[in-house]
Amino acid sequence: MKKTLGIMVLVFLWTVTSALAAETPIGKWKTIDDETNKEISVIEIYEQDGALYGRIVELLQEPDGGKGKLCDKCTGNDYNKPIVGMVILKGLKASGNEFSGGTIMDPGNGKTYKCKIEVLEEGAKLKVRVFVGFSLLGRNQYWLRVQQ
Repeated sequence: MKKTLGIMVLVFLWTVTSALAAETPIGKWKTIDDETNKEISVIEIYEQDGALYGRIVELLQEPDGGKGKLCDKCTGNDYNKPIVGMVILKGLKASGNEFSGGTIMDPGNGKTYKCKIEVLEEGAKLKVRVFVGFSLLGRNQYWLRVQQ
């Protein structure tokens, strides 16, 4: 009886923990090119000092995962640095059901944009709004959660 009750408690806790984890943007996400619908990279979003950041962990179009690829279009400290491992998503903070106030850098062109993100579809999809100036002047990308 005690063993059964213990197992039921563990299953309940695992279910609750899984449901809460699904609603957070923390984790790994597959980026999808909004023009070609091709999978581009895997980004790992993590929390640091109360804000969200994201680093590239793999380039899906590169045969070796992009391990040797350098960011030749980046500026400042990121110029000619490896793309894999680069922090491209910076400083997003919770604001209601979304995270905003941060930036995202596109290693393809070296430009930095404002962005905000929102978890959709019970944690399976991430809406990434990229814009210059006002959110109305931008575009959406949808990233898919990488199952662990």
